[in-house]
Amino acid sequence: METSKRANVNYGTDKIFEAAEDFLPLLGTDYVELIVGNAKQSALYYKTALGFQSLAYAGLETGVKDRTSYVLQQDKIRLVLTTPMVEDSWMNQHLAKHGDGVKVIALWVEDATKAWEETTQRGAKSFMKPTREEDPNGYVVRSGIHTYGETVHIFVERSNYNGVFLPGFKKWETYYNPEPVGLKFIDHMVGNVNWGEMNTWVDFYAKVMGFAQIVTFDDKDISTEYTALMSKVMSNGNGRIKFPINEPAEGRKKSQIEEYIEFYKGAGVQHIAVATDDIVDTVTQMRDRGLEFLYVPETYYDNLKERVGEIDEDIDVLKQHGILVDRDDEGYLLQLFTKPVVDRPTMFFEIIQRKGAWSFGKGNFQALFEAIEREQEVRGTL
Repeated sequence: METSKRANVNYGTDKIFEAAEDFLPLLGTDYVELIVGNAKQSALYYKTALGFQSLAYAGLETGVKDRTSYVLQQDKIRLVLTTPMVEDSWMNQHLAKHGDGVKVIALWVEDATKAWEETTQRGAKSFMKPTREEDPNGYVVRSGIHTYGETVHIFVERSNYNGVFLPGFKKWETYYNPEPVGLKFIDHMVGNVNWGEMNTWVDFYAKVMGFAQIVTFDDKDISTEYTALMSKVMSNGNGRIKFPINEPAEGRKKSQIEEYIEFYKGAGVQHIAVATDDIVDTVTQMRDRGLEFLYVPETYYDNLKERVGEIDEDIDVLKQHGILVDRDDEGYLLQLFTKPVVDRPTMFFEIIQRKGAWSFGKGNFQALFEAIEREQEVRGTL
């Protein structure tokens, strides 16, 4: 792999994240909040198709007048789906501009006040000053900063709270809770930014949040006959938070990043990579529940064993499901990408199973981006 000097590291857990300064520190992803056009119906979709369970609710019945939020959970993943309830809400403007999409990447911290002070002192623009929110179950402190586009990071300190989610939410109990599909946690989240902005946001995560750059992909790594992009992967010190940042590169036709920016009307979260311990079972269930995945030509599997070596899985089974495989120095990974899960060709999910590998599937880029280009051609946006 062509990488920067910092990225030229062994993918072992003891070495890969040592360059990061963990002054916050970040304990994990607390929740991801999407602004959506109809939270009730979106919640049904995420429960049915992706196996999430009902967790919490805020709305008119809980005294919240301007929005309705449904909180879903599967293992360590929490999604918040929020819809505006009043005409003059900023959320209506967000929807009109972006369509359904990620607004908040909330990060679990020990001290939300310190996290806000550390990041704003280093140049972050404040989104939310440290605020104590409480109810009979205790209190939570939250603060926040702006990042690329209209995306924000909320720092969540919840060690003194025993409620179902956050103050202002009540437990959401429903009869309809389909079985989980085996999703465990968020592996990484990818941001798309505009021409020439990737290094700006790489510097932001390095200087403001203490992240290390662990991998670099240029247009020689990520290109096809028609399109190209560049990407750098930023990680916090314990490796629990990883943010690849993509920008377009020159190509003969419009890249997927350009298509995203055109329809999202700016920078934003392109995809959420969710981990599983059994990708074949997870993908089988998701497909049976209506999820559509990118098509991978059968020729991809003709020399798979020569490319990646011995693996535990049956190649014919992987071929049946279109699951991609790649190897690095530490092991291998299996991955598959959904088609966009919203009407605009913007946000999608990656399903990933790591069997030792800490990389991001460089060996699959050609097949992946050709698959995306086929979808772009159908949409007339290539």
